[in-house]
Amino acid sequence: MKAIVTLSCGDMRRSLNILQSTSMAYGKVTEDTVYTCTGHPLRSDIANILEWSLNKDFTTAYKLILQLKTLKGLALHDILTEVHLLIHRVDFPPAIRNSLLIKLADVEHRLASGTDEKIQLSSMVAAFQAVRDLVVNEAS
Repeated sequence: MKAIVTLSCGDMRRSLNILQSTSMAYGKVTEDTVYTCTGHPLRSDIANILEWSLNKDFTTAYKLILQLKTLKGLALHDILTEVHLLIHRVDFPPAIRNSLLIKLADVEHRLASGTDEKIQLSSMVAAFQAVRDLVVNEAS
């Protein structure tokens, strides 16, 4: 139910459409089936993306995220939206959070302008790598 409310953004018609689509496609309505039916990344997927982006080297993070995107048919825009929400829940210092959000906003703007998703995925991973470097430098 929480997934339906979250994805429908308070729109009752949209809630009913999501509920009906999920029920028809999967028979059982769960958080996983709702997110899969609507094409939105699962929270666990977003947590993995954040973990990979912050803790893996650039190439590994890029490949893992691209593989997840391809496997689940996720759009980078949807990933960015969910990552944005998660960033507000993670305890980043305000200056670092703002820097990351600005970089991700630039990625989203370039996506909206029609640039290639793979290039923007590399920009997203690079943004997290830059923030990781800032946190490491700030800590030392």
